[in-house]
Amino acid sequence: MTGVIPNQHISDMIAAGQITGTVPVDAAQIQPASLDLRLGTVAYRVRASFLTGRHATVAARLSEFEMHRVDLSQGAVLEKGCVYVVPLMESLALPDSVGAVANAKSSTGRLDLLTRTITDGGTEFDRIPQGYTGPLYAEICPRSFSVLVRPGMRLNQIRFSTGDAVLDDDALRALHAQTPLVNGDAVIDEGLGFSVDLRLPDTTLVGYRAKPHTGVIDLDNIGHYIPADYWEEVHSDNGQIILDPGAFYILVSREAVTIPPDYAAEMAPYLAMVGEFRVHYAGFFDPGFGHASVGGAGSRGVLEVRCHEAPFVLEHGQIVGRLVYEHMAAAPTQLYGAGIASNYQGQGLKLSKHFRAGR
Repeated sequence: MTGVIPNQHISDMIAAGQITGTVPVDAAQIQPASLDLRLGTVAYRVRASFLTGRHATVAARLSEFEMHRVDLSQGAVLEKGCVYVVPLMESLALPDSVGAVANAKSSTGRLDLLTRTITDGGTEFDRIPQGYTGPLYAEICPRSFSVLVRPGMRLNQIRFSTGDAVLDDDALRALHAQTPLVNGDAVIDEGLGFSVDLRLPDTTLVGYRAKPHTGVIDLDNIGHYIPADYWEEVHSDNGQIILDPGAFYILVSREAVTIPPDYAAEMAPYLAMVGEFRVHYAGFFDPGFGHASVGGAGSRGVLEVRCHEAPFVLEHGQIVGRLVYEHMAAAPTQLYGAGIASNYQGQGLKLSKHFRAGR
């Protein structure tokens, strides 16, 4: 069937040898509509980000751009502002009808840790063509914080699909009429628009801005770090904030979003013409996110925002991104927030799982 491939069929792909690993793929990597990818044992520090081009391999391009190698086997720090290429443990041998899209995991994006997947013969980041056979690599560029990583860590994820699974605007309106996708009016224009909330109830705290000079974050440390050591609070009492060029912000959507069990969604940036900023990282929303069937009543989308060349006034309710919905090829047998680790179900304004709750 056409659509996003669910968890039970990802398991079938692993059993059929279409997804393999230098270390066997662990069932814990399988999410309702995606597969977590694991870092290998070495990182290549490179001079610049690159794509291989249609007729080259990543290994061949590494010989052009490699500066030095970092052994990750005992843990190693990836330095802020540097670019690394890490071979992933997983390789693919996809059927001709199956393609894939990769993305940073939620916690990766919330640390401003730019992580993109590259492939042999690749002409786009994070896009794996139908029938691809070969290795996978992660390009990693820590933008705000240096991070300590180890083999097996899962910074990005991959979603498999057959055919064109994207809902057009008419189909999205029909789905919203049947199962409300947001808790207010739906702005539907090449996806479901969402806006920024700069008037949170009972507080002037509306977001966080990454501090420029901080310590290393060990990605294995959960609920460990004091937020004030890494983040400045952003307050507003008038529904506005001014974004500074080059700064990274964590904000939250005004809308509470629902992903029905037979659907998945991907966060995409809004048109560049709306201002000197963008929602920096796209992200996957799994079936069941914010849905009543797993005890949800809608979940806010956390926005990872970076300002570009000029200071920019961001206003409460301003549209900043959109959710592109896709239908599943079959209903998944597990849902986000139901019996699996789901750190952000029912979330509001929230930093990554590495930080302690509160201030």
